Amino acid sequence: MDEARARGVLAAAGVLPGPARDAQLLALGENAVFAAGDLVVKIGRDAELLDRARRELEIALWLAKADAPAVRAARDEPLLVDGHPVTVWHRLPDAVRPAEPRDLAELLRVVHALPAPPFALPRRELLGGVERWLRLAGDAIDPADAAYLRERRDGFAAAAAQLVPHLTPGPIHGDALPRNVHVGPDGPVLVDLETFSADLREHDLVVMALSRDRYGLPAEAYDAFTSAYGWDVRAWPGCSVLRGARETASCAWVAQHAPSNPKALTEFRRRVASLRDGDETVRWHPF
Repeated sequence: MDEARARGVLAAAGVLPGPARDAQLLALGENAVFAAGDLVVKIGRDAELLDRARRELEIALWLAKADAPAVRAARDEPLLVDGHPVTVWHRLPDAVRPAEPRDLAELLRVVHALPAPPFALPRRELLGGVERWLRLAGDAIDPADAAYLRERRDGFAAAAAQLVPHLTPGPIHGDALPRNVHVGPDGPVLVDLETFSADLREHDLVVMALSRDRYGLPAEAYDAFTSAYGWDVRAWPGCSVLRGARETASCAWVAQHAPSNPKALTEFRRRVASLRDGDETVRWHPF
C-alpha cells in the first residue's frame, strides 16, 4: 500500500473534518497513519488485519476504563474501507521530549498490575512469523542459514513452553520499546496497542535486556529501566531462553528484506554468524 492508495482509502472513509489530501502522513509501514486536527487515522494494509484492529480498539477501551496512560480511541469499532481496516484515534499533544527506557518501565509497571480483561488476549507468538519471513527471503539467503534458524526456532519454542515465570503471567504490551511511548505534557503514555497479549510478563522486560546487549543501549539507561520497574529480568534463569527466541525472530525478520536490500542481507549475515559463534558481544544494528 503506497501513499496514494492510503489517501484514497482515507478519503473514502470520511472520518476527517477536512479533505484527506490535507492530512499529514505520520507513518507508512505496517499501517498508514495520518493526522488531521485532533484525530489520527490508522489504515491497515489488508482486510486480514480487521480482527487485529478490532482487538486493538477493545484493548484501548479496556485501558481507558482502567485509567491506564495509553492512547485513546475516538471510535469504538473499526471500519472496512475498500478492503482496508480503518481505526480512528484521539491525537496526542506534541511530545515534550523523546521517550526514555525509564518511561517505558513506569508504564509496564501499570500494565503488569492489571488483571485480565473481559475478553480473550492471544499468547505472545514471538516465533510465529519466522517461517513466513524466511519464505519471503527465498534464495537471497543461504539455505543452511534458514535451516539453522528453523532449528533454533523449534528448540526455543520447546524451551519457552517449559519456563517457570518469576512474575505472575497476565497482560503485556508485547513490543515494549521506547519507540512505543509518547511523552506529552502530562507524562508518558503507551501507543501501538496491536501486540497486547496475555503471557509471561518477562517478555516485556527481555526486550530492553537485548537492547542493552545487542543494540548499544547504554548501561546507565538500562539500569534506569530496571530501577524504575523494580526488577532486572537478567536475574531470572529463563531470561536466556526468551532472549534466544527473540534473537531468532529478529534474524528472520531482517531476512525478509534481503531480496531487495543489500544492507539487510549484510545485517542478516552478521546476526546469524554471531548466533552460530555464540558471540553475544557482536553489535546488531536496528533495521
